[in-house]
Amino acid sequence: MQALIQRVSEARVSVAGRVVGEIGPGLLVLLCAEHGDDEALADRLLAKLLKLRIFSDAAGKMNRSVQDVGGGLLIVSQFTLAVDTSGGNRPSFTNAAAPEVGRRLYEHFVAQARATHPQVATGEFAADMRVHLVNDGPVTIPLRIS
Repeated sequence: MQALIQRVSEARVSVAGRVVGEIGPGLLVLLCAEHGDDEALADRLLAKLLKLRIFSDAAGKMNRSVQDVGGGLLIVSQFTLAVDTSGGNRPSFTNAAAPEVGRRLYEHFVAQARATHPQVATGEFAADMRVHLVNDGPVTIPLRIS
């Protein structure tokens, strides 16, 4: 299971012109389930993400987590993170979990996030979404748990 995490000053996701999720300062989490992933991996990824010290402390050093700063989480499904470009110019996404598995793991991840973090917003699984963000730093970190 993997995520691309972006520290943001604000982010929102819309579907058909309607905002479905938004946060102020916090993390935009682009989340991807791959073949063989399960709920235990999702739980480990969430635990790592919540404790990742990528927010600045008073001295300007990245030493605080999203929990420490009270930031929001905007969790968006992103199967294209499972891309394979080794076979030519057309990307392959065969490493992504099947849609029903991806949905189950995404919904599990979101439910666990909501149970442990006070501010969680989401996109819509399998929707054509528009993600708007202001990357803070910029800080963008790939995170993979296997």
